[in-house]
Amino acid sequence: MAVFSKIGIIGGGISGLAAAKQLANHEPVVFEATDSLGGVWRHCSFSSTKLQTPRCDYEFSDYPWPERDNSSFPSHLEILEYLYSYARHFDLLRLVRFNSKVVEIRFVGDPETSRSDLGGGKVGDYGGSFLRGDPVWEVAVQIDQSDNVQWYAFEYLVICTGKYGDVPKIPEFADNKGPEMFGGQVLHTLDYCKLDKEAATQLLKGKKVVVIGYKKSAIDLALECAEANQGAEGKPCTMVIRTLHWTVPHYWIWGLPFYLFYSTRSSQFLHQRPNSGFLRSLLCHLLSPVRQAVSKIIESYLVWKLPLHRYGLKPEHPFEEDYASCQMAILPENFFSEADKGNIAFKRASKWWFWEGGVQFEDNSVLEADVVVFATGYDGKKKLKDIMPKPFRSLIEFPSGMMPLYRGTIHPLIPNMAFVGYIESVSNLHTAELRCKWLARLLGDQFKLPSVEKMLEQTMEEMEIMKRTTRFYKRSCISTFSINHSDEICEEMGWTSWRKKNWIAEAFSPYNSQDYEEEK
Repeated sequence: MAVFSKIGIIGGGISGLAAAKQLANHEPVVFEATDSLGGVWRHCSFSSTKLQTPRCDYEFSDYPWPERDNSSFPSHLEILEYLYSYARHFDLLRLVRFNSKVVEIRFVGDPETSRSDLGGGKVGDYGGSFLRGDPVWEVAVQIDQSDNVQWYAFEYLVICTGKYGDVPKIPEFADNKGPEMFGGQVLHTLDYCKLDKEAATQLLKGKKVVVIGYKKSAIDLALECAEANQGAEGKPCTMVIRTLHWTVPHYWIWGLPFYLFYSTRSSQFLHQRPNSGFLRSLLCHLLSPVRQAVSKIIESYLVWKLPLHRYGLKPEHPFEEDYASCQMAILPENFFSEADKGNIAFKRASKWWFWEGGVQFEDNSVLEADVVVFATGYDGKKKLKDIMPKPFRSLIEFPSGMMPLYRGTIHPLIPNMAFVGYIESVSNLHTAELRCKWLARLLGDQFKLPSVEKMLEQTMEEMEIMKRTTRFYKRSCISTFSINHSDEICEEMGWTSWRKKNWIAEAFSPYNSQDYEEEK
């Protein structure tokens, strides 16, 4: 017999905590597969991992950081402490079932009612309540990695498992060219994260290490490898790079704060956004040279500041495309100084494979290795599809490879289910919290959803903007129109969308969570 509750939340990372806080009046049940809160901050972090934004840009609106004006970037351990402090302050730990892994979800609702509720069948306004007292989803939960499975039933499910962690993305290889051919050790960054500092140093020290990738985790790992290989006995770490991305040493560009370029209302006015009228779209088109100039200004600074030409690391695509896909990485201190000492090397390659002694490339060159680490990311959609039932599993992504989520939260074709943490922004904590406030008011019947048709139109328009803005659009990032995204959420909740005290601050100050405190 399934245990019945109103709301279930799957995942105990930042999105799950935000959902638990905003929905606490419904006494939700939060399932966390591990023994700890924190999500990627607990399970996908190295000893050197730090936040990539200032503290004030990564905090809950009703729980500021201690010393929030401290300009240093907090470590992953400091972030975990902040999250636990937040959970204790708002008494959220009582809602969390640790070591409770969701292994299956079943739909038990009325298909006809569910379609009607979401505006399906007849395309019209949604007119009912989501919480009617009847179960819609059943969830199978594995307890403590045992064979015991407990079933729960819920009226509403909030999926907060996120896009990262759990399921590593591993490249595919032809026969006799995969890791089985290699005589050394092969692992993914997910495996590396499980090592303590001593074990990680032991793995890297005195070894020829190859890191596959050039995003944030690959860069951090290469630096840790270089630091473990100081001195005459040290070996260089080589990064094998297929696609280059822009990296930033700090948040200042030619003496100006970075937020002026992309994070204010005036700077985002240059960019395309959903629901623009003809004149607004025309003006955006006419201003495209200004938008391109902004990207060029930033690129010129990075080429001047960093030895990108020396190491062949200057990307061909504009900086804006990395920012628009949430791929801008903050470079750790000493990265290029270690490269200058020969402790970090770079190899550009679109195709490569294993041989007994290391890695071989299409130009027939070889790279000897003792350890190869895949810093190739995670397969968040597979993680989601593994637990979703048919036919909803096929709706997780459109043919474009993107997930259509209205307000970054509701799939128009999946009833009584929300997804938090799948549409990215520069500050995922901020957007997760605001979306959870929106969701809480939706479930509290404070406003109604538009029809399925209108929600799909909105999501399709957002996806088209992402496609036109960056070739990396499948990452589903709203960074270039994040303020407009928040405006529309506020308006739907009945809040004022312009949150600053005066028009100068409104135009030229960045937005953060503190701007979205509860309206009295």
